[in-house]
Amino acid sequence: MPTQLLAKIDDLKNEALELHAKLVSIPAIGPDNNGSGEKDKADFLTAYLKDKGFGEVKSFNAPDERVKCGYRPNLVTVIPGQDTSRTLWIISHMDVVPVGDRSLWDSDPFTMVQDGDTIIGRGVEDNHQGLVSSVIAGRALLDSGLTPGINFGLIFVSDEETGSKFGLEYMLKEHEDLFKKKDLFLVPDFGDADSSLVEVAEKSTIWYKVTVMGKQCHASDPDLGANSLIAAAAMIMEVPELHYQFDEENILFSPPYSTFVPTKKEANVENVNTLPGKDVFYIDCRVLPNYDLREVTDQVKGMALYVAEEYGVKIDVEIVNESQAAPATPADSEIVEKILFAIKEVYNIDARPGGIGGGTVAKHLRERGYQTVVWGTQMHQAHQPNEKGSISNTLNDAKVMMLLPF
Repeated sequence: MPTQLLAKIDDLKNEALELHAKLVSIPAIGPDNNGSGEKDKADFLTAYLKDKGFGEVKSFNAPDERVKCGYRPNLVTVIPGQDTSRTLWIISHMDVVPVGDRSLWDSDPFTMVQDGDTIIGRGVEDNHQGLVSSVIAGRALLDSGLTPGINFGLIFVSDEETGSKFGLEYMLKEHEDLFKKKDLFLVPDFGDADSSLVEVAEKSTIWYKVTVMGKQCHASDPDLGANSLIAAAAMIMEVPELHYQFDEENILFSPPYSTFVPTKKEANVENVNTLPGKDVFYIDCRVLPNYDLREVTDQVKGMALYVAEEYGVKIDVEIVNESQAAPATPADSEIVEKILFAIKEVYNIDARPGGIGGGTVAKHLRERGYQTVVWGTQMHQAHQPNEKGSISNTLNDAKVMMLLPF
């Protein structure tokens, strides 16, 4: 592709900044996080895209009575290619997470602040960067007058931050006729700061809530009770044993092994001189895809039975989140080869396909056999106070996107 065509994206820097600022100013928080949904942002984007020459913008509305308008919007627009039977889809999400502790922010979370290349505000990286990059890539294509080899399709979904039931999952269940198996998919919602990681696989995820029931009593006479905290501590100390039960490694991932980590601990008694009778903690497990999560659950429940008998308590193990990994996108697939080439052209680095422990909406696509990669140039600022993004990353990622449909 001619250098001058990619240079068109640099010419759109001010437009990219203005779009970033407008998106930040429209909070799009889902009802699960006590927000009013994504409608205002979707309405703005629809008008914006039409004004910039994108043509038809369709809204696929997932019914949700919890928001005032009664639905969660999902937007689709397509720039036709020479081969209209295939589409490169770039899927970003409109929703953001709440600001969290407002006192940790140095500025208004919903007013973008620019400091040189750095932009600050809720959503500037997660996921406005990917969204703006895809729009700017489309703008440059339209301005160039060139027709891409295949369709260039943009999708802006709702509900990514709280499960995707009203977002991409809804689109795939109710409107899968939009997609073809030979289509290519990019989800610009994860990546490394050096642009080098092209995510093609994810670990399985399972979270356990472990409830230890003992017997509360006065701490001065502990023999009258059964200390749930001691039993919970013993159960926590059993968790590392899972690494020995599920010890295979896969160099596609970093770390290359399954992880099993005790995390959240709920409060028990309020005063020091009471022996606790109930303790609750959680275990976060990220498991290599070759393992069946039912085997992990069997091991955890077996450990619970052992500890319960040893300490004279009752232990309940509840699954609060479970996601068996989808098959990986093959490292030699067309979308992987295209994006590795494009990253080399723009960033002059040799990127690599790899796997992550976290989960993305790519799972829903891979489950259905679509060639999908997750990639972006990101500083891992998602969900943080004073969330930061980069305008140069936004523009350079747009250049990578622009190369993909050719």
